[in-house]
Amino acid sequence: MLFRNSDKAAADEEYTTYVRATMDRWRRVAYLMAGDWDRGDDVLQQVLTELYRNWSRARKADSLDALVRTMLLRRFIDGQRLGWARVRLGTELPERAATTGTDPTDRLDLATALRHVAPRQRAVLVLRYLHDLSVAETAKALNCSPGTVQSQARKGLERMRRLLPSETNTLRSQK
Repeated sequence: MLFRNSDKAAADEEYTTYVRATMDRWRRVAYLMAGDWDRGDDVLQQVLTELYRNWSRARKADSLDALVRTMLLRRFIDGQRLGWARVRLGTELPERAATTGTDPTDRLDLATALRHVAPRQRAVLVLRYLHDLSVAETAKALNCSPGTVQSQARKGLERMRRLLPSETNTLRSQK
């Protein structure tokens, strides 16, 4: 389908507006799934490029956020299947203010533990507990059964509990 110049400019502006409004959120999600900023940025860049190429269809989606979330998860999982090398240039975490009542040490421990969870389990944990998706919504996003989501969440949480310091586990169970 050919766009007139004014249609193309309007579509480009709509895409740019959407990306600017959601970039920080998608970047955090990509980071949490990939375990490092560089790999997360690579995955996000692939998704944003694909989104731009298909913007005329994507903008008509019932839920654009759900579409982008699905694209992000699929690119991440595809990259894991292809065995892309993961290069860690540093161990610095993002500089974000801790929310009231949250110990920054707990955040560091949780982020570190999340990086050591299997990619599929990490994707489930990010969707279920960061994005507050239901089991059914997570299953749909990952194109798997609800039972798979539940088992991957259970295994991922068990793995994180083993990795976290005992004080963090005690604090988590009291909240």
